[in-house]
Amino acid sequence: MTHTLILDIGKTNAKLLLISEAGEVLAREVQANKAVQGADYLELGVGALEAWLLRTIPALPQREHIAHLHVSTHGAAFCAIDGERLVLPPMDYEWDGYGAHREAFQRLADGFETTGSPDLPLGLNAGLQLYWLQQTQPAAWQRIRHWLPYPQYWAWWFSGVAASEVSSLGCHTHLWSPAEQRPAAWTQRAGIAALFAPLKKAWEVLGQVKPALAARLQLPATCQVHVGVHDSNACLARHLHAVPHGTVVSTGTWCVVMAPGGSATALAPERDELVNVSVEGGAVPTARFMGGREFAALCDGADPALATLVALDELLAQGWAATPSFAEAGPYQGQQGRVWQDGWAQAGGTQAVPAHLRPALAALYCADITAELVASLATGDASAPAVVEGPLAGNVVYTTALSAWLAGRRVLRSTDALEGTARGAWMLADWPARARLSGWYEPLPVVGPDLRQRLQRYRDQRTALLQAA
Repeated sequence: MTHTLILDIGKTNAKLLLISEAGEVLAREVQANKAVQGADYLELGVGALEAWLLRTIPALPQREHIAHLHVSTHGAAFCAIDGERLVLPPMDYEWDGYGAHREAFQRLADGFETTGSPDLPLGLNAGLQLYWLQQTQPAAWQRIRHWLPYPQYWAWWFSGVAASEVSSLGCHTHLWSPAEQRPAAWTQRAGIAALFAPLKKAWEVLGQVKPALAARLQLPATCQVHVGVHDSNACLARHLHAVPHGTVVSTGTWCVVMAPGGSATALAPERDELVNVSVEGGAVPTARFMGGREFAALCDGADPALATLVALDELLAQGWAATPSFAEAGPYQGQQGRVWQDGWAQAGGTQAVPAHLRPALAALYCADITAELVASLATGDASAPAVVEGPLAGNVVYTTALSAWLAGRRVLRSTDALEGTARGAWMLADWPARARLSGWYEPLPVVGPDLRQRLQRYRDQRTALLQAA
């Protein structure tokens, strides 16, 4: 009997999941993930997470059977180490103090055609973070032995072995060339590529947990630490072989649409479309928006559970609509989100919408943007299957609207009680043996013609309002 311990660090929460060899969740712990203001920039809360791990892991049940430890984290975060300790804490990608260095970086970095990375707002291009630190922290820079992507930092923290991995290096960083499968040329000229640790596969074993740390965490001395993975790509790995050529819609703080096998030639970087890199090294056309954050903004304090089909019917009957955007990133970045009724903009914004209808509007809005992004990544086969997973996969308004707007495709909903990111990380702890596990799916229900027509009228109205705004 062997178990796998997954550390899944998202932007909002960090999770520890203890998963059996059969794939059942034996324990789950959650910690709020908060940034801290450092002396020079906003930092990710590494210290608080470390203290949480030291406190929480020794209390896990059946920890004597933990044989594997795998890490997934959000992207746009890198840690500098000197071989023994952290030299520069990772930057929070929502910090924006780069000043004139941003333009200098954009002149220096290779373009979208090479890196597949658009020029994103804030610090969402990790290459900008590293460049800024190189220019502003020269003394600390001299002490750096390795720059580690965030998953590999935590794998190093457990094992003491440094590695790099393609899904993190290629995550809209401007640091990686997906076509050439090597660091971008500018990183070599700038001396950054030389600080990347040796490249390894996400599923490879780095080594065992450091002996002193294993004793402190009460883990077996033989517990193996794997390289780790970028979270969206862990979710993609979950479905990569189970639904071949399927478009994956991963919902959460970010809603990320990934189309492995699709063409990257028609991507629009100004719409936050980009090239991700799968754990197996393949270029993956990707589009995204901050769906979880926009959903919360449109709910504006209302209970998300109010997103019911009854509420959807009332919402459509009253003529409510929402146009993007309610977050800084996504296909409509720079545009101000607005709420409308019967074609008239409402000065009260979300507060103008009855509270019991806001969650339905939020779900409808997210489904609308999702359907648009799925279509934007469509290749020659518009009937290729799509898989929806994450929190919105359980939202009946979201899935109903998506089923109507993606008619002609086979659309599946993940029924896995475990989120795709964590399930993918668990699968990668025994890859490729688990790569084709294909359970936990059900088709989205077929929407009747009357509701389909009403939903299409909503989309037509939203498009007209957006064009007129």
